[in-house]
Amino acid sequence: MAKKKNQQQPNASAAGSNVEKVKQQNQAAEQGQYGTEFASETNAQEVKRRNQQSQQKKNQQNQQNQQNQ
Repeated sequence: MAKKKNQQQPNASAAGSNVEKVKQQNQAAEQGQYGTEFASETNAQEVKRRNQQSQQKKNQQNQQNQQNQ
């Protein structure tokens, strides 16, 4: 049986990705035109505040557990 050579398409990467399409998506992302709906729905300050509250609560519970031992 003859081995098939790994022939790439002119605009494909070694992994088979369409290079031109990836470049277009990257450019659109830089301009804020692609995938920004997720970022716009997230309030970073609120997330930080809730994470801080969660960490404080966790620390309090750990202190209580240590005192009870």
